[in-house]
Amino acid sequence: MKQLIVVLPLLSLIFLGCSPSKDGLKKMMEENPEIIFNAIEKNPKAFIDTVNKAATNARREAQEDAQKAEEDRIEEEFKNPKKPEVNEKRVTFGPKSAPITIVEYSDFECPYCERGYKTVKEVQKEYGDKVRVVYKHLPLDFHPMAEPAAKYFEAIALQSHSKAEKFHDLIFENQNELKRKKEGYLQEAAKKAGANMSKLKKDLSSDTVNERIEADMAEARKFGFSGTPGFLINGVSLRGAYPFDEFKKIIDRHLGEKK
Repeated sequence: MKQLIVVLPLLSLIFLGCSPSKDGLKKMMEENPEIIFNAIEKNPKAFIDTVNKAATNARREAQEDAQKAEEDRIEEEFKNPKKPEVNEKRVTFGPKSAPITIVEYSDFECPYCERGYKTVKEVQKEYGDKVRVVYKHLPLDFHPMAEPAAKYFEAIALQSHSKAEKFHDLIFENQNELKRKKEGYLQEAAKKAGANMSKLKKDLSSDTVNERIEADMAEARKFGFSGTPGFLINGVSLRGAYPFDEFKKIIDRHLGEKK
């Protein structure tokens, strides 16, 4: 009877067109929670279906909003591309004259960066001399071998860019070995890449190596990259291990605009 007494005034307000206040409804439900509990007990399937439908709709709307925001961001970056420093002394994979420059901010120990490595290889295979890649560093704190690997890469680069590229490929193709052997594998990969090990040892702690890594990290943060991998494709960013098709969309548009 108590439930009936509470519900009848509510129904009358609804059907007569006068809506109760939000505070009034809240107070009524707080004082009489059994109304909701009883309704759920009598219609559990309908309740679950309604909750699931609402959750699905909320996820879809959130995804649509995120996709729209991403599309808007990319459009803005095509108009106002980000401008990373591209120093000719740094290791570049591909010709300097390429119309497309991909600046990659990466972590040698990150599994998503391994995925990004494979995607970049696919991009290079597809576009050849039209693309060059500038490899930069964003070693994450929770990957203990990421920064040491970055130092090895840059120290080897002081000897030979081609040897540094070979070292880069060896690390990403054998990440499990890096995790298992740690610095032992860095030394092993450096030897396989043909590095002068005595010179390498001296250069590992050099100001040049440390300053390059610090500058890369600062630049990555400036452009809003907090995780890895991150890419700038002629100044348009991709944040994460995106598949080849997402690179292709941006590259093809850049190439089309250059015609």
